[in-house]
Amino acid sequence: MKSPSPKLIFAFFLLLTSSSIRGQSPVPAAKIDSIFAEWNKPGVPGAAVGVVHGGKLIYAKGFGEADLETGAKIGPETIFHVASVSKQFTDYAIVMLAEQGKLSLDDDIRKYIPEIYDFGKTITIRNLANHTSGLRDQWNLLAMAGWQLDDVITKQHVFNIITRQRELNFEPGSAYAYCNTGYTILAEIVSRITKQPFDYWMERNVFKPLGMKNTLFYDNQEKIVKGRAYSFHRTPGTFGPTMFSKSILSYGNVGATSLFTTVNDLALWIDNFRSPQVGTKATMKQMLEKGRLTKGDTLPYALGLAHGKYKGLDFYGHGGADAGFRSNIAYFPKEDYGFIVLSNQAEFDPGKKSFEMADLYLSKYIKEQKPVTKPANASSGEFKFDSTHFKNYVGSYSLTEAPGFVMTFKKEGDKFMTQATGQPWFEVFPSSDSTFFLKVVEASVIFHKPKEGKVTRITLLQNGEHPATRVESQPDTSTPKEQLVGSYYSPELETLYTIALKDDTLKLRHVHHGEVNLIVTGKDKLQAPWWFVQTIDMLRDASGHVNGLKMTNGRVMNLRFKKLADDFAAGALSATVK
Repeated sequence: MKSPSPKLIFAFFLLLTSSSIRGQSPVPAAKIDSIFAEWNKPGVPGAAVGVVHGGKLIYAKGFGEADLETGAKIGPETIFHVASVSKQFTDYAIVMLAEQGKLSLDDDIRKYIPEIYDFGKTITIRNLANHTSGLRDQWNLLAMAGWQLDDVITKQHVFNIITRQRELNFEPGSAYAYCNTGYTILAEIVSRITKQPFDYWMERNVFKPLGMKNTLFYDNQEKIVKGRAYSFHRTPGTFGPTMFSKSILSYGNVGATSLFTTVNDLALWIDNFRSPQVGTKATMKQMLEKGRLTKGDTLPYALGLAHGKYKGLDFYGHGGADAGFRSNIAYFPKEDYGFIVLSNQAEFDPGKKSFEMADLYLSKYIKEQKPVTKPANASSGEFKFDSTHFKNYVGSYSLTEAPGFVMTFKKEGDKFMTQATGQPWFEVFPSSDSTFFLKVVEASVIFHKPKEGKVTRITLLQNGEHPATRVESQPDTSTPKEQLVGSYYSPELETLYTIALKDDTLKLRHVHHGEVNLIVTGKDKLQAPWWFVQTIDMLRDASGHVNGLKMTNGRVMNLRFKKLADDFAAGALSATVK
């Protein structure tokens, strides 16, 4: 699963000794165990958990099963795919090569990867690392082209599609948009400069020197790795032995993802944050330098590590999510505590569990906060909310700091639902008449009610306050739907979508993805429910005839499709179904 939120961790760099925290009372292991009690039983996937302090792993344990077919148990040495936690390792390699004078973070990426299209704008290595390149995300592009993310996807497959791109999402450096493509390119830059496969160079120059014996970049989807975990998700509507199903992952690409590692090895990695054995303090200082936009804004994202604050305490780290794997590492430098949570269940929230452990170990440092008065049963979602008010909340809201990130709200039966750009629909629960929270992630939304009429402003509370304003969309009844019908082709994706009309409803069709209904949201504007196709803008020529369209999702903006002639293929079916 590659979503733009994806649950980034933010913090401020403080590299201090741990002398001030000697004497911290030990936390009973049973208290940590209780946080994961739900997974401490056979027949369920679970998690490997670690706590690092003073460079030592002071707590390490596994819960649940690494493989539900064999019943293999999870332990601190179980090997997990950690998804985007991989990115900090890729950046570490880049910084090490920069310190050796073999590259500069401000080099044009085409110096090393000339097959990337020349957009007429310089994209630097730093742009890739800070997610400010403007490149389109590889996973979104592959899905738009017809791939399923459980297909075998190799580095060559990724390069085949990213080298065909001819437009950027935005001017390099002008905006932030999480982009996995950049990290696949970064790994390839390391390989080309060192003239060694990326996985081999990392093993020789980072993993082995640190003693990370069970860590590797998994660049071959057929490779056998003993002691690894496999991932799972809940099977909707089932219980007992069939409660879980496999979440297939067949990636053969590295850089953005595909690090295989363990709790024990990640403890060594966190120790390298505080006392570098590979690299230097200057390396870590560079890793933690926040990105900046060309207009001067400072980003919370550094080099594969994001900065944040939890209950007044600064930390940095990263999370990851692929298939059913969920991972998170967070390090509090001043307090010198690191928390590691690796899971093989899709519904697991490792960030939340990391902070629950932090509450126990860092209790003496957590600043007193004014208690928030909540209505009775608010945390269980049982606040008695008058659902008639929700009609004034329904709609879409664009984040001020990232206009392309939109949160949409709707009522579905008795449930209140939200969808963020590039993500599935999730249920939200009222905790007051104007505040709703999610259970799948630590986040809530405040609807700022005017004296009358619809809400026009909201605030997303997730690692800070993020204001958003309503995006108005009015259904267009003046344009005949027949004008939009046709087949549309993208040379960049080498794929075809068809807009058809059936029973006065527009349909979007793709040979691999099937068919969904389209909603008309305005003149020549359509909305689709797929995470990889969300909005469609129709294009017209000078005479007003539709001659193409542009598709947008959270990490791909305005990808152009050309309308084909009705008889472009012999025997082609008519787009209008009677």
